[in-house]
Amino acid sequence: MPLSISAAMLMLVIVVVLIRRSGLKPAHAIICALLGFYLASSSIAPSIQQVTSNLAGMINGLKL
Repeated sequence: MPLSISAAMLMLVIVVVLIRRSGLKPAHAIICALLGFYLASSSIAPSIQQVTSNLAGMINGLKL
């Protein structure tokens, strides 16, 4: 569960930066957030979760 909280915070920061610097309209950000909620309750949610977990594992395994 810490991964999902961290990922959510990271995405929130990215959205705030895009709104302030790149001209992303708040309405567009809200629509994207609603899409995320709908995807979370869809049948594709487990696949998204698995891809996200695998990606986080790969990033964690990188040695810089």
